This record gives sequence, C-alpha cells and structure tokens, in this order.
Amino acid sequence: MLYFRGCTARERETSIADATEKLLKLAGVSYHILEDEKCCGSVLLRTGFEKEAEEQMEKNMADFKGETILTSCAGCYKTLSQDYYGLEVIHISQLLKKLIDEGKLKLNRSDLKVTYHDSCHLARHCGVFDEPRDVIKSVANLCEMEHIKKEGTCCGAGGGVKSAYPEIANQLADFKIKEAKETGAEVLITACPFCKLNLEDKGIEVLDLTEFLSKYGGIQ
Repeated sequence: MLYFRGCTARERETSIADATEKLLKLAGVSYHILEDEKCCGSVLLRTGFEKEAEEQMEKNMADFKGETILTSCAGCYKTLSQDYYGLEVIHISQLLKKLIDEGKLKLNRSDLKVTYHDSCHLARHCGVFDEPRDVIKSVANLCEMEHIKKEGTCCGAGGGVKSAYPEIANQLADFKIKEAKETGAEVLITACPFCKLNLEDKGIEVLDLTEFLSKYGGIQ
C-alpha cells in the first residue's frame, strides 16, 4: 500500500501524517511513502489550470502504477479516484473503519462529546458519510451539527477561495465553528487536512480523524 500524504499533511499539518503512520504501524499495515511525493493536481484542477493539472497527473502515474493508494486528504481522494483513471484508492477513514471492524485496531472509548465536519470533497463529491462517523463512535459520543452529510456546509478553504477571497473563507469557517459549538462538543473532527487548516484556532479544538484517534483512543 502506498500512503500518499498530500501536500497539506506533508508540508503544513505534519502531525496528521505522523498520526496516520502511527495508526498504520499499530494495526500492522504494510505501507510505504514516496520520498519525492508530488502534488496530486487537485488545486490546479479546482482553480482552472487544467493543462498544468494534466501534466502533473502524467508525472505521478509512474509512481502510482500497480499501487493501492491510501490518502489522508479528501481533495487527494477525490482527485485520485475520480480524475485519474484506473487507480485503486482508499481514504484513511475507510481503512480505519475496516481495521476497527476486523479487530486490528483496538481503541478505548470515553464519554467525550465531539462533532464531525463533512468536507465537500469526501462527502458530497464522493459520498463518504458513514465511515468517519463509525470510527468516531468507536471512541466518543458524536453530536451532529444542524447541517451534515449532503447538506453540510463548506469550511471555506477549497476551490481557491482561501487564497483569492480570504474574507469569505473566514466567514464560512466562522459559520461552521458556530454550528460546532452549538452541539456542546469539546472537539471538532474533520477528515480533510485542508478543512482542519481553515477551522483551527477559532475557540474549539479541531483535529483530523487520525489525530483524534491518536490523542483520545487510548493509543500509546
């Protein structure tokens, strides 16, 4: 299995990649990473640079051939599974659900109240709603926000909005944080590093799903 960390987890939110590798090793999953990992092309595609994205994707195909690709990032998952051709791709939330169900990843449960943010790419674009929630419920009490799954609102980070229109990105993030706090949750969990980057430091603890399991799942 190839663990494709993605730009954000590899360069900015490195604790996500660290937590992911910790969980993979704990569950006995055999994997490897690319030391010279390149961008999957998601940002180029979403901001209209289609030619440049295609060139980037062609460069990556040699590394991806014959691999089962595990992703931390919802954007990477969407791009690799829907914009590339013939790749076998799994998001970390899906793998964690499988490992827990098979008894390969044993976690401790508590009464901690948490809530979950559906990222646009993972939820509405790819239909991955239940796996992250099942993983969370194995560790804590999930308190849902008003807008979830297909009706979930964007955090404001994607599609180039955070770079081009930071004020709008902040407004959307503030709305999401308000919804999260209204649940009474102590932690806001997401399964997208880019969402985490835009939602953190706003008055509630924000963790990637892997960070959450590493911190609150009783893992040493």
